[in-house]
Amino acid sequence: MKALQAYINRINKRALYPVSLDSAEDRKRIARRIDNELSPENLTMDGELSRSEVNRRYNSLIRVAEQLQKLDPTIQFWEV
Repeated sequence: MKALQAYINRINKRALYPVSLDSAEDRKRIARRIDNELSPENLTMDGELSRSEVNRRYNSLIRVAEQLQKLDPTIQFWEV
């Protein structure tokens, strides 16, 4: 769960409304954010990132998604 917690900490540093794993609604918001970051345009920064950086981001987000899904099996992802 380290990757998931690190992701949440990164979100909460910049967030106006912090999220936590305690709330089902927050877990859904985290899942939507992961889906958003996994979209091809956002993942590659419209083609501006190198292939290795895209792969690093993708693997990191997939790891976070898997940990979130393990915590709450009702969570659904569309980009995973």
